[in-house]
Amino acid sequence: MAKVFKKTSKSGGLTLCLGKRDYVDHMSKVDQVDGVVKLDTSEFGSRKVFVQLACAFRYGSDDLDVMGLCFRKDIWIHQVQIYPESHKPTLTDMHNTLMKKCGDNSYPFSFEIPNNLPCSISLQPGPEDKGKSCGVDFEVKAYLANDKCNPDETIDKKDTARLIIRKIQYAPAQVGAGPKADICKGFMMSDKPVHLEASLEKDLYFHGENIPIKIKINNETNKTVKKFSITVEQTTDIVLYSADKYSKPVFNQEFGETVDPNSTYESTLSITPVLAENKEKRGLALDGRLKDEDTNLASTTMLRPGVEKDVLGILVSYKIKINLMVAGGGLLGGLTSSDVTVELPLQLMHPKPEE
Repeated sequence: MAKVFKKTSKSGGLTLCLGKRDYVDHMSKVDQVDGVVKLDTSEFGSRKVFVQLACAFRYGSDDLDVMGLCFRKDIWIHQVQIYPESHKPTLTDMHNTLMKKCGDNSYPFSFEIPNNLPCSISLQPGPEDKGKSCGVDFEVKAYLANDKCNPDETIDKKDTARLIIRKIQYAPAQVGAGPKADICKGFMMSDKPVHLEASLEKDLYFHGENIPIKIKINNETNKTVKKFSITVEQTTDIVLYSADKYSKPVFNQEFGETVDPNSTYESTLSITPVLAENKEKRGLALDGRLKDEDTNLASTTMLRPGVEKDVLGILVSYKIKINLMVAGGGLLGGLTSSDVTVELPLQLMHPKPEE
């Protein structure tokens, strides 16, 4: 382990230590959260030390909490008492390493993250927005308190240490066959239609990878295909607190190739949707961001059979739209036109790193 992630309370009595910040959802189970808290008990008195792991949906700035409003909804929360000792986890290699690095008075803890919880996602703030991003996050918190769950007790911020962690998914080892879509559309004043066919080589691509799209156009009409465009849309479905579903383009490019009447076009065109081209789009879903680290477009949500969508907080999906603009023809010429569109589903994820 090259690095220990630490956060010390302002009072100096608690130091929360973790060996990693990313925890992988393997679909069947999630990596266990193992950590230690180093204690200086001289100022504790009769108070106890608890560690809490919470998965929450944040949909407003912390600044608004002073108005008596809470813009954070806990999806799942679990607490353990580590001092005086009542929670004694089975020690792992991670525990032993952290306890050696942190020294005496280090108390271990462990959490099992349920595999039906959402992955970490943040919604991109606008240029003028301040404070923490909206989205789903996981937080490990060590704190001093008299009771484990007393809603009337006020926890002093100076006796609290917090670290944000991420729950992430990697692409499955097996990639499936790519999707294919086609449409045949007829027009007034033309006996025959336009055929449009599009396909992908596989059903899943990695962030930053070129995505080749095979396009076939068979224009049997007496009209001209003036141009076509390729758009990638991200759809964000916030299922936790309302039926709030919206789509934003993350890639759009026009191609000026024309397809004359009674002729064909066939080509493979590569596209790469990336966050760098979408930094100003407020509300775009991103993979959970840790402080001072960059991130990327949110990965596709992989739905496990039987899991209630409501508990997943935010669902993210992508689709590719290929749109032909067909000239109207006749006396009005290019003043009138019609669109021919097909859509392909797209999955974007990270490759599983080598062990």
